[in-house]
Amino acid sequence: MTGVHNGEASEAVAERPARRRSATATRAALRTAAAFRFGKYGYEGTSVRDIAGDVGVDAALVYRYFGSKEALFNDVTGAGKIFEPLLKEPVEAIPDWLCAMLLGAPKDGEFTHPVLSVLRSSGKSEAVARLRADFSEVFSTRLAARLGGPDAELRAELLAAWMLGTSLVLTEIRPPALQSAPDAKLEKYLRSVIATLLGPAALDAGMPEAGGDCRAAGDH
Repeated sequence: MTGVHNGEASEAVAERPARRRSATATRAALRTAAAFRFGKYGYEGTSVRDIAGDVGVDAALVYRYFGSKEALFNDVTGAGKIFEPLLKEPVEAIPDWLCAMLLGAPKDGEFTHPVLSVLRSSGKSEAVARLRADFSEVFSTRLAARLGGPDAELRAELLAAWMLGTSLVLTEIRPPALQSAPDAKLEKYLRSVIATLLGPAALDAGMPEAGGDCRAAGDH
């Protein structure tokens, strides 16, 4: 896939009608798209326009949320950094964040999942240990402490495992029902699982109104 094709693919995505998202969801979707593109094309081979096109927003939003391409690159470099912003969001915004992350990957099937890129690196044992440490820090320790309630650490780790598995299936295996389902329908089921693992309080705060989805509250 050449740089020209890379740009053309992004333009094609950009032509899709943009859905309204919350700021939380937009930032998460941009981080996900950036992680995939930087992982495949590297820093020089990825443009802000390509990343914005994958998400269906104007490139100006990348600069608004991250300041620069370099800042976005630094934000998502490393297996754990893409999950760090999750810890800055209110618990009630976590469903938005996770929906955007799971559905924010480029849809052209040309991109290797960032976690697979880590696992296929030359120092595999070191990469796996680093990935485990990152997940433990973000989910087992820090997110679990914020969730509280019974089995908080288990729920946080199950959320991480479910999120990673779902993301890998969506981007690498691409089974027919998941590929053909509208985003709004996927989000309905995604939110049900997320809310259950976050706990009873999130079940009320995280579920959208009837007919709504995690992109309902837009800021652009």
